[in-house]
Amino acid sequence: MKPDYKAAHVEAEFDHSAPLITCRFDPQGKFVFATAEDRVIVRWDLADPKQKTDFTAHDSYVWALALTKDGQTLLSAGGDDTLMWWPATAEKPTPQRKVKAHKGWIRTLAVSPDGRLLASGGNDRLVKLWNLADGKLVQEFPGHERDVYSVHFHPDGKFLLSGDLMGKIQQWDLASGKSVRVLDAKELHSYNGGQQVHFGGVRGLAISPDRKHLACGGLHKASNPLGNVHEPMVQRYDWDSHKLLKTHLADGLTNSTVWNCLFHPDGTLIAGCGGGSGGHLLFWGKDDDKPTPAFKLPDMARELDLHPDGVRLATVHYSRKVRITKLAAKAVAPAKKG
Repeated sequence: MKPDYKAAHVEAEFDHSAPLITCRFDPQGKFVFATAEDRVIVRWDLADPKQKTDFTAHDSYVWALALTKDGQTLLSAGGDDTLMWWPATAEKPTPQRKVKAHKGWIRTLAVSPDGRLLASGGNDRLVKLWNLADGKLVQEFPGHERDVYSVHFHPDGKFLLSGDLMGKIQQWDLASGKSVRVLDAKELHSYNGGQQVHFGGVRGLAISPDRKHLACGGLHKASNPLGNVHEPMVQRYDWDSHKLLKTHLADGLTNSTVWNCLFHPDGTLIAGCGGGSGGHLLFWGKDDDKPTPAFKLPDMARELDLHPDGVRLATVHYSRKVRITKLAAKAVAPAKKG
């Protein structure tokens, strides 16, 4: 089904007992997984929302999730420095493997296109590469000046991208283990001298389906970081030259952050943002400065993911809900026969 962005509407809601943090669909599109502030990972069956399963083992918030290509293994990581491997579809899941992976929070995970490697990044300013089959460390990439917020594999499997709090994006060559380019998305970072805080960072990374563009999301105009005064922004770069092509903005959302961004297979850039301005799904064509359209969610959103069918998006909310937004016209109930 072709997406209709102007017809976006919330199709379903799933409830939990604590505010939610991040979410992922499985590659087969049967489940949606979310993490919560009660340290639990929750799995819902999309066909039967009453089929709800808890994954419990982490000692802190779980900031990141990823799934293997076959959908059989769930990877999780968070504030307890630990990577965990789970049987994703089990009735009563328990961790198959635990690895103390970083010193400090692990903020981000990504699985390689060939399904063999797992990348992680965190507050120790390191990016690490793991063998998915046995959990062994394959490579360690030092070089970031601040916390690593996002990792993303290039679709050709030759490069790994990582973005940090300072707005620096490293392009790692996986064959040599070396950084081959650094992109400075400095507008996604701010420093407030009065509050003495670094703020912002590369909260999301995505590569367009034609592999010509790199998108990175976050925030800008952080005039009062601790007061949540800032605006969402996604920057689009040419992959070959790293030249800035477009700055995608959302005027009027003065208390909001892009928590993640991704490309739809049709080339549309999608971002999920949330904050004091509420929650929004933003959609940009490659030439759009402003989103066309912007879909307002019922309340503050934290993260998003795209279903394999290309017409459903999951968002997680502080209001303890997962919402499924459908990018298609609402079905019209047949008229009752008189």
